[in-house]
Amino acid sequence: MTESTAKQPVRRGRIFPERILAPEELARRKAEDEVFYRRCRAIFERVHSDLIKEHYGWYIAVEPDSGDYFIDEDIEVTSQKAREKYPNAVHCMFCLNETGATGTI
Repeated sequence: MTESTAKQPVRRGRIFPERILAPEELARRKAEDEVFYRRCRAIFERVHSDLIKEHYGWYIAVEPDSGDYFIDEDIEVTSQKAREKYPNAVHCMFCLNETGATGTI
């Protein structure tokens, strides 16, 4: 008669353990993201009251370095417009509504 032996479960770890970021680096990145968002949000707040009347529910992509923004009904078209003019820049996407939120939960 053969007895089965209990196998130890395989312990899983990080997929790429060499890619762990230091807490200081994470905090620095989070602070940079917050500054970027504030700059984009300031431009959005400045223009959204004029645009919301005629383009409610449309999307707006903001490029904070130049202050330019791009609007369209489709989120992909809006993003494409921003990438065409500023291919190496990061833009922030908002929806032209009361909160600026772009998705649903």
